[in-house]
Amino acid sequence: MTIHLGNGCSACAIRGGESLDTSMGFTPLEGLVMGTRSGDVDPALVSYLAQEEKVDAVEVEHWLNKRSGLLGVSGLSNDMRELMAAYDTNSRARLAVEVFCYRARKYLSAYLAVVGGAEAVIFSGGIGENSPAIREKICQNMEWCGLKFDSAANSLTVGRDGRISGADSRLKAFVVRTDEELIIARETGRLIRP
Repeated sequence: MTIHLGNGCSACAIRGGESLDTSMGFTPLEGLVMGTRSGDVDPALVSYLAQEEKVDAVEVEHWLNKRSGLLGVSGLSNDMRELMAAYDTNSRARLAVEVFCYRARKYLSAYLAVVGGAEAVIFSGGIGENSPAIREKICQNMEWCGLKFDSAANSLTVGRDGRISGADSRLKAFVVRTDEELIIARETGRLIRP
């Protein structure tokens, strides 16, 4: 199970090295709350907003991609660092953080059911690699699936690989740094080689 958290976010249910499900759909708009993308919304919202605001569906789609997510909920920023700095004093920043973490925990729980349990949860991406507070919020109340979170280990894992679950945790959790550009380059090279 992977949870990639950055300005763009996704979750992936993996069993035996094979992706069984991913939070992104036809476009990256589906799934988790992101920096400026809404994530999952009721499809009827598009026509409702188009009618209410007297705009076309293309404009509503633009709002859902560029003016929603952390930015839309907080009214402040799409940058998690700024939202965490304002967490205690700004109710909308706090709401944006809480919605972000709730939706990630919801996908994590659903995908654990999809794969029938997992060996590990991997956090990656700018937020996933660098925000111990967000990882801890996401992993709260996950003991039901065997995840025993280690707050001390989590606090030491900023911008580096490491285990963030307890030694006795049935479901392990790790931070794994990612280099998306390198992977894209390698996969492109593999595909274009004769």
